[in-house]
Amino acid sequence: LIWPPRDRRPRDAMPHSFGYRARTRDMFSRPFRQRGMIKLSTYLTTYKVGEYVDIKCNPAQVKGMPFKHYHGRTGVIYNITKRAVGVRVAKQVNGRIINKHLNVRVEHVVPSKCKNEIIQRVRANEVAKKEAKESGEQVSLKRAPKQPKAGFVIARPDEIQTIQPIPFSDLV
Repeated sequence: LIWPPRDRRPRDAMPHSFGYRARTRDMFSRPFRQRGMIKLSTYLTTYKVGEYVDIKCNPAQVKGMPFKHYHGRTGVIYNITKRAVGVRVAKQVNGRIINKHLNVRVEHVVPSKCKNEIIQRVRANEVAKKEAKESGEQVSLKRAPKQPKAGFVIARPDEIQTIQPIPFSDLV
């Protein structure tokens, strides 16, 4: 006889839940000292079609919240409505990548900083090109990995000093 019976759970065991918001305890919690009402700047931010946005679910607004899989993903805006934006997000499904179209409220969207470095580099390259054209020299605009430090030679002093240890003497 097998005891306890295998078909029966212990009394204190909870059933496993596979709900829509399962395992989002930390994901859908607000940061420290940023709880409460949503800032007004969230609603006053202007979005344009083609801009990159990060999907960051705000649990203070349950309406228009995307599924937990899309939390932290970056997408491109393809549609703008009164209170929401349409975001195109790439999702990998069984080895292929599908473009998913989500309609997400503006509370769950943050302007992305993924293109900032590229835009900054393009501006710097334009300035470098303009300066190179004026001076008539060639300039490389490609990104290069950090190079090792330049080598140098230490000059030998005129007089070499020999250092020797002082012999131990017992003073007792």
